[in-house]
Amino acid sequence: MAQKVRVRFAPSPTGPLHIGGVRTALFNYLFAKKHDGDFVLRIEDTDQTRYVEGAEDYIKEALNWCNIPYDEGPGKEKDCGPYRQSERKDLYHQYAQQLIDNGHAYYAFDTAEELGAHRKDHEANGKTFIYNWHNRLKLNNSLSLSAEEVQQKIDVGEAYVIRFKSPQDESLHMYDEIRGDIQIDTNVLDDKVLFKSDGMPTYHLANIVDDHLMQISHVIRGEEWLPSMPLHVLLYKAFGWEAPKFAHLPLILKPTGKGKLSKRDGDKLGFPVFPLQWKDPKTGEIASGYREDGYLPETVVNMLAFLGWNEGEGSEKEMYSLAELVDAFSLGHVSKSGAKFDPEKTKWFQHQYLQLENNDALATEYNEILKEKGFAPSQEYVEEVVATIKERATFISDFWDLSSFYFEAPTELDAKGFKKAWKDDTSSIMRQVIGEIQKIEDFSQENTQSQIKSWITSQEIGFGKVMQPLRLSIVGAMKGPDLFHIISSIGKEETIKRIEFAIAQA
Repeated sequence: MAQKVRVRFAPSPTGPLHIGGVRTALFNYLFAKKHDGDFVLRIEDTDQTRYVEGAEDYIKEALNWCNIPYDEGPGKEKDCGPYRQSERKDLYHQYAQQLIDNGHAYYAFDTAEELGAHRKDHEANGKTFIYNWHNRLKLNNSLSLSAEEVQQKIDVGEAYVIRFKSPQDESLHMYDEIRGDIQIDTNVLDDKVLFKSDGMPTYHLANIVDDHLMQISHVIRGEEWLPSMPLHVLLYKAFGWEAPKFAHLPLILKPTGKGKLSKRDGDKLGFPVFPLQWKDPKTGEIASGYREDGYLPETVVNMLAFLGWNEGEGSEKEMYSLAELVDAFSLGHVSKSGAKFDPEKTKWFQHQYLQLENNDALATEYNEILKEKGFAPSQEYVEEVVATIKERATFISDFWDLSSFYFEAPTELDAKGFKKAWKDDTSSIMRQVIGEIQKIEDFSQENTQSQIKSWITSQEIGFGKVMQPLRLSIVGAMKGPDLFHIISSIGKEETIKRIEFAIAQA
């Protein structure tokens, strides 16, 4: 019977979650759901010196906002908990000891000063110091010392680390679900520290032990962990455990395509690199987030899915719901090469998703903005305005600029528009328009349009001579949706008042 698919997203709570991390979580989620598996969140907080208050809550909130919640993890405890590595630290020493007992690890007593001296000596000779097979028998460790000397050092409390004993003269064959076959000469590997002198495991040991105990079937993580894959595969062998399948996702690159996307790129080019806004608890510095900048979660998910994945050759589909992404996703269609981030494409996705949003929901959100500006229109009125303007909008925050004239009269007229639309006889024509408007009893959009256009035709005046100054009077500029929709919405009295104001400005 095939092993159940279980994947994990294992961030460190050292600050806000970068969108690269969100994409890793998303791909894990999609893979798990595609195969009826479990998506586990594990908080890798073994390095307590880098722990940042609030970062774990931020990670959970970000996943929930993106609608990719974890099935198992902190607050959703199941059989494999606890899910914070700091709460599992008693586990790790026994596994480090197991590796020592079976000859795959050893105690190393070298001080920082001793190692520093070795590095300097190597550099002076144009070499790089690597702690591994070629020099470990000459260094201060349990491989070069007698059992009695080692025990004596431990008994007197001398600081030590536990290092992995990398094999010598072996060719390690590995397989990555995205990159295919990988082969490594073990002679180039260093003897990594697995257990630190402060009694905490390093990432490598904790990661392997936790993945094994949590029955993780697939490790889907960022490309930056690819150099760690040989050590992790060797650790599984050393423990006698079956290794999970590995898949290393491509980097998300700067919009220029050169180098990894960073917060600095977002600051410079004016787009967020975090899902939610983040306030640094130490400096108070605020970093922008997609949610607070007005993006919809569907936008962010769809955009991230295309950073390194597509459904396959011949597919031109770009808009995917989360359910469609689950159905279409496969590791076989994840790219090996880096994915260039495109802020303009992200805005394109946002525009598309805004059009799909329910007008009632959009009107409710827009009403909050209107209340802040001192307006209290009915929900029905705002909903009708939203339906008229949303195709021109990318964000709800765009609505005010696109529709302010539905709620307040212009206080000034656009100079360029005035010069173009207002001629010597325009004020006289606009007074006649007021007279015609006063006669209209049914002030619906269709009837008002019909009456005014019939009058223009009967007077044999060019439509532009009336419609352009009329729009300028009502809107304050040469912009906006159907003019008669605006006129019927604001009503007869307000329409006349605005035309009179424009005449007074002439």
